[in-house]
Amino acid sequence: MNTTKLRISVLTCMLTLSMTLLAACGSSNNAGANVPEQSANTGSTNTATNTAQAEENATRSFKDWTGHDVEVPTTPQRVIYHGEVTGDLLALGVQPIGLDKKSAVGTVYESSVASADDVGFPFNVEKAMTLEPDLIIFSNADEAQYEQIAKVAPTVTFDSFAPLEDRLTTLGDLLNKQQEASDWIAEYKSKSSDMWKKLKDDGVIGDESALVLTMYPGNRMFVMANAGLPQFLYEGGGFRAPDGVQKLMDEEQGFAQISTELLPDYAADRIFILNPVDAEAQSDTAELLKSEVWGKLPAVQAGHVYYFDIVKATSDATSRAWLIDELPKALAGQQ
Repeated sequence: MNTTKLRISVLTCMLTLSMTLLAACGSSNNAGANVPEQSANTGSTNTATNTAQAEENATRSFKDWTGHDVEVPTTPQRVIYHGEVTGDLLALGVQPIGLDKKSAVGTVYESSVASADDVGFPFNVEKAMTLEPDLIIFSNADEAQYEQIAKVAPTVTFDSFAPLEDRLTTLGDLLNKQQEASDWIAEYKSKSSDMWKKLKDDGVIGDESALVLTMYPGNRMFVMANAGLPQFLYEGGGFRAPDGVQKLMDEEQGFAQISTELLPDYAADRIFILNPVDAEAQSDTAELLKSEVWGKLPAVQAGHVYYFDIVKATSDATSRAWLIDELPKALAGQQ
């Protein structure tokens, strides 16, 4: 009996030991089974990180306004813009890190670029270097300046006097904001068309012409054609350009200086005065409005003269959107 009990005891111990070992092995196997899953998760995270970094560092070739083939970031993150239409970038949701801050003073978007650094006018290369941009957009065809600026970061020239749709399409491509550009253009066209239609349906305006004037220091008067407010007024469904202005537009001139005596040659149903910033030019404007020639113009006699600040009624996308709301107010005498 003792021998039998001993054998049973030994067998029991062996069974217990075997079960313990099996349990341990099972636990070990389960732990091992989790390892590939953890490795896979880590690998996925690393892959996503590497993909994001690769996309951020990706570049492509871009041919700019003046013909340079520039290797630019596929999705620029730190953009300096130097030119007249900063509002184009803002319309696409791009906040420049640097610009000529003086050019933004008094504009409808001034507060939107308050955090941007000032790279001055002319362009301050040393200041730009401290901002570490990955792209510079330079609205100028000056090759000597371009060569200096291009040493800071990839730099492309840009035609800020091109039609609005062309500018936004180009910027959408350059900044990887193609959809934003397409959406903005479509919405703007719809709102603009509705505005012009309502003005005509309500009898506020008819099939009429419009002239845009401004004064510069030195008693110099300019007729505006392919720059600023006229681009808005002469778009589809809007006002007609007087013959003299149409000639300038056909010659692709943005503006032309004329004398007071030539004003009748540019007579229009409506006249828009761009209020200058310079005090001397403001004084010259006041003198113009007292002149005999001015008083005899049909638009003046009909009370069809309107005033916009020159820094607000510009051709950038943000200002153009603002004008859709402001023009009807001006025509209704609500300025």
